[in-house]
Amino acid sequence: MTETTTRQVTFDVRRYEPGTDAEPHWESHRIDVLPGMTVLDGLWKVKELSAPSLAWRSSCRMGICGSCGMLINGRPRLACNTQIAELKSDVVAVAPLPNFSIIKDLVPDLRPMFETHRELMPYLIRDDVEEQDDPTREYWQTPHELEHYLQFSYCIKCGCCMAACPTVATDPQYAGPMPLGQAQRYDADSRDGGFAQRREALSGGRGPWRCHFAGECSQVCPKGVDPAKAIQLMKGEMVADLLRLRKRRAPAPLVEPPKGPRREEIPAAPERTVTEA
Repeated sequence: MTETTTRQVTFDVRRYEPGTDAEPHWESHRIDVLPGMTVLDGLWKVKELSAPSLAWRSSCRMGICGSCGMLINGRPRLACNTQIAELKSDVVAVAPLPNFSIIKDLVPDLRPMFETHRELMPYLIRDDVEEQDDPTREYWQTPHELEHYLQFSYCIKCGCCMAACPTVATDPQYAGPMPLGQAQRYDADSRDGGFAQRREALSGGRGPWRCHFAGECSQVCPKGVDPAKAIQLMKGEMVADLLRLRKRRAPAPLVEPPKGPRREEIPAAPERTVTEA
């Protein structure tokens, strides 16, 4: 097939208009597809040709922002990162991510996920608040210490892992792989001292103990974050802490002051250059 060869593909799109539709329903649209077209490209074409009111989220088109997570042929994926040719089917079924309420069409309500994410304190927690608010130097961290959490820091909060998790589907208390994975990302960070606070927030039914280790979250993650691994590491850390086997570590200190000019002696940046039209 040459670069200009087109083929016909059917887009089965799940539609839902709140206040109008009693329940979601499916619509079929036939479009011409060129090699290299992504599912997101196909949705734009469907919107242009036959469904102008179709709604979804998208932004970067580069697999970075995570906005376009949706259920594509039964699997949570990023629409911008999924080529139609890779699906090897003449039918592309697109629906909103499961395990979330639907706002409209392909737009899931991700607020519960982000609220839980915020409650688990996804940031560095330290006693030197003044240094964090007005930093003077970097915190000390070796490349080896960076490796402990680097993989988990690639999360783009797309929600695909939450949509694939069977525990999230059946247990409304469970925090889910994205918030738990990001809590572990900071627990594993040598610059952080908030393990005890997050441990309290993770007690009970919302914590990692509800995870059955199905591993579906890691299977669908578009960035290779492996939240299932993060959750198992979190379990180990919490058990070790309970048995007093976890060595209490102080957060990483600041690096030594530079030998050059002090921070207040560094000249300010020049004013912005304004060019006349």
